[in-house]
Amino acid sequence: MYYETIFIVNPDISQENTEALTDDLIAKVEKVGGRIVKRENWGSRPLAYTIANRKRGTYMLLVTDGSAEALKTLEHAISLEERIVRCLTTKLTELSDKASPLFRRAQAAAKREEEAAAAAEEVPAAEATTEKADGAEASA
Repeated sequence: MYYETIFIVNPDISQENTEALTDDLIAKVEKVGGRIVKRENWGSRPLAYTIANRKRGTYMLLVTDGSAEALKTLEHAISLEERIVRCLTTKLTELSDKASPLFRRAQAAAKREEEAAAAAEEVPAAEATTEKADGAEASA
């Protein structure tokens, strides 16, 4: 049986600590015989409403395959973790290999930022080449 768990981590927690927290949750699930089929970090997103005076949160998705005991272990570990502000678990009828729409959107945004940064680096290099060429013409 597959279960999809989405949890929101306090946005003040660093990305490395969020990943470490998720790794700990996965280890607890695997210890009781469960298996994590999919793991996605949706990044920092605005909340629909304020939770604990926070307007943003880091969203994580875990798809679990295993018995009900593995799911109970995951939900219990999440309930004890004070860095997680909300969670929701749903039962899946079928498993999809595709990335979730939010994850694809986050990947596309990251790719656009990389392309913009690469383009910004190329512009000063092109200007420096033009300046050298102008300087060579002036001295000739």
